[in-house]
Amino acid sequence: MNTTGPRTARTTWRDVPSTVLTLGLVSLLMDISSELIHALLPIFLATVVGASTVTIGLIEGVAEATAAVTKVFSGALSDRIGKRKLLVGIGYGLAALTKPVFPLASTSWQILAARFVDRIGKGIREAPRDALIADVTPEGIRGASYGLRQALDTVGAFAGPLLAVALMALYANDFRAVFWWSALPAALAVLLILFGLREPVETAPVPRRDWPIHARELRRLPRAYWIVVAIGAVFALARFSEAFLVLKAQADGLPLFLIPLVYVLMNLVYAGVAMPAGILSDHIGRSNVLTCGLVVLTAADLTLAFLPGPIGTAIGVALWGLYLGLSQGLLSAMVADTAPPDLRGTAFGLFNLVTGGALLVASLLAGWLWHAYGPRATFTTGAAFSITTVLLMLTALRIRPSEST
Repeated sequence: MNTTGPRTARTTWRDVPSTVLTLGLVSLLMDISSELIHALLPIFLATVVGASTVTIGLIEGVAEATAAVTKVFSGALSDRIGKRKLLVGIGYGLAALTKPVFPLASTSWQILAARFVDRIGKGIREAPRDALIADVTPEGIRGASYGLRQALDTVGAFAGPLLAVALMALYANDFRAVFWWSALPAALAVLLILFGLREPVETAPVPRRDWPIHARELRRLPRAYWIVVAIGAVFALARFSEAFLVLKAQADGLPLFLIPLVYVLMNLVYAGVAMPAGILSDHIGRSNVLTCGLVVLTAADLTLAFLPGPIGTAIGVALWGLYLGLSQGLLSAMVADTAPPDLRGTAFGLFNLVTGGALLVASLLAGWLWHAYGPRATFTTGAAFSITTVLLMLTALRIRPSEST
């Protein structure tokens, strides 16, 4: 696969397969459900449950690391059995089952358990889902396909917090009453998978005797893939949990019922940028767009660290959303670009294992820095990791204006 020359295909979002659209709608519904909870969860933990910032960082980091470990097994399993839809359905189903736990929880450990199971569901579904997108999408429009799914996912990610704002006003800041509403869109997402999602009939299982991954399969993954994994890991170190954006907004005096607007602003920008960034990367190259994203993330961290008050937080959150739109779908497309077709599930699983472990470290570090030295130390450290990632990309990929990854 060519990883250095610019793509010349002029196909657009209209050519994206219907399977990708369906997966995007499923992501939209589940993100409405999840973000309705997550937009309020850090404040719920801090004010109702009494958890510290270190505990919040631990919960977020363990949750994402759990998802990352699970993705290795689900990705390899989807390659082996050739049934990606089955694993996608199981993953979303598990996530839906956890939603009633949040309004019933009274301790941080109960929240951690719910997040743990929810992220197991995320881990089961994501690698097969991303591999399924690669299965049905021509190479020339992969950026558009991953960008469309990410954009729909992100529409849900700002619709959920908007719904949370309305419900917090309706229920007079009753967190538990609001959390119960998350079960409805989660159930609709599972029904859409069951009755609306089709996978290609030509997807066939790949026979293997070794489980889950054998060294000879790892050797088949090319150097370009491992460069993508390294870049993704440092990206994760630079991008700790968005829970700390919520805590920053609260520290700057944003009223409680308006806290979900942090996610609304971030994801509104994210949704608007994700698909155009994917299409642009199909034409000018992934690494060029990613580098722009890292520059934006550095600016976001520095803004959150040094520009005080709600205005500074709003600018930093908007820049954070711009960074996400310029990076997350592209990293998935880069994995698809560099992985052998029969190892796509495995490749996505390994990628997410490494990046999830990095996110665990980043979230724990962010929580400790916040607790010991305050918000400025957390965001300044994030900026340092962003700059490190830019240097890694410039060195490893030797980017020039006309290159693509």
